[in-house]
Amino acid sequence: MKLASLKHGRDGRLVIVSRDLTRATDAFIVAPTLQQALDDWDRVEPRLQDLTEQLEHGSVPSFRFHEHDCSSPLPRAYQWADGSAYVNHVELVRRARSAEMPPSFWTDPLIYQGCSDAFLGPRDPIPVADEGFGIDFEAEVAVVTSDVPMGVSPEEAASLIRLVLLVNDVSLRNLIPAELAKGFGFFQSKPSSALSPVAVTPDELGSVWDGRRVHLPLNSTYNGQPFGCPNAGIDMTFDFPTLIAHAARTRPLGAGTIIGSGTVSNRDRDGGPGRPIKDGGVGYSCIAEIRTVETIRDGKPSTPFMKFGDCIRIEMKDASGHSIFGAIEQEVVRAG
Repeated sequence: MKLASLKHGRDGRLVIVSRDLTRATDAFIVAPTLQQALDDWDRVEPRLQDLTEQLEHGSVPSFRFHEHDCSSPLPRAYQWADGSAYVNHVELVRRARSAEMPPSFWTDPLIYQGCSDAFLGPRDPIPVADEGFGIDFEAEVAVVTSDVPMGVSPEEAASLIRLVLLVNDVSLRNLIPAELAKGFGFFQSKPSSALSPVAVTPDELGSVWDGRRVHLPLNSTYNGQPFGCPNAGIDMTFDFPTLIAHAARTRPLGAGTIIGSGTVSNRDRDGGPGRPIKDGGVGYSCIAEIRTVETIRDGKPSTPFMKFGDCIRIEMKDASGHSIFGAIEQEVVRAG
């Protein structure tokens, strides 16, 4: 089942989308918004599945689906908690600044609470006040949960994953060091992010979803050029059930909580830092990572952060080359 929210009011208008992303039908008779569906998932999900099958068979009214008409599937969410599951990425960033990697980073997930009250739409521009903030994209996979009780185990958490989607976690890299130096975490350096046009139930992914990870490349195209295609199922130190259990260790999580993977990152075949696509590697899911590799290799970074007018496209395709979630495609613009 594929679900999207067309732009309408604060919380969007829930629609069911065909598997080929060409048609949609209104889900209002079942649930007007995705959050309302998640709040009552056990009752609503079978009815949404019925509508899905009717849409595929052409037995309900439908209309042409346009990704540009979408808000994020959850235009605002009760919680957006982003992990850093690909410890390779963390290790590279610390190595570039000659900082030692604490051993606990391999056993205890990193996670922060991000801006969830105003997700950007998947085709909305990224508004930033100053290019000097160090504008970056981060291509990620995320899951949406049902209600998660406090103290849940990873095994229990796996059964509470309701949807899978993609994220562009916008980061302002030059603001991060000063914020972290205060010892109180991210805030100004993590503005609104964007979600993919479509969220899918795990069964839609078939064998590439093992209940814990998505085993497909995540493609980033920057200013029309391939930038990264690392496999989201490789080098993911902490899987989604582990991240959910970590987030719920001391608190329950409400239905509609979004848990992000962090920047998808793969090591090179020889175990070293990844290589750019032009050099035969799988590239990167953010600019910060290529800058760390350049620093390690050359002593300084050479790839600049994003400027006004730069564009990023993030997408995941199945084995047949068909888009699964639709594409996040955004241009950086001057705020105001």
